[in-house]
Amino acid sequence: MAKTILFVEDSASVRQVMNSTLTREGYQVILASDGQDAMGKLDGSKIHLIISDVNMPNMDGISFVKQVKQLPAYKFTPIIMLTTENQAEKMNEGKAAGVKAWIVKPFQPPQLLAAISQLIQA
Repeated sequence: MAKTILFVEDSASVRQVMNSTLTREGYQVILASDGQDAMGKLDGSKIHLIISDVNMPNMDGISFVKQVKQLPAYKFTPIIMLTTENQAEKMNEGKAAGVKAWIVKPFQPPQLLAAISQLIQA
């Protein structure tokens, strides 16, 4: 059965590329345009991994992570931040909120896929 990944990103073009990349790798992908949109898609069904941008309208990635970790069904869901942010302060804020990996854009798909496979055990 395919593992499900929730991908949260405000750029439509990045969402499209990631959807193609992850689907090609055999993952089921749920797309959200920002943290608020993503919260509406967390309905209790199993999500194996969340990948989120930091800078988004309506609800930024760090606020989103904090809210996700309050939900019993997703408390232990691993989260990767995929962002242009590379300041240690922002990374530490993400880690404190519950982020498991931080990947800076631009990135190479093999780098992201390696992080995903480390966090999602087959």
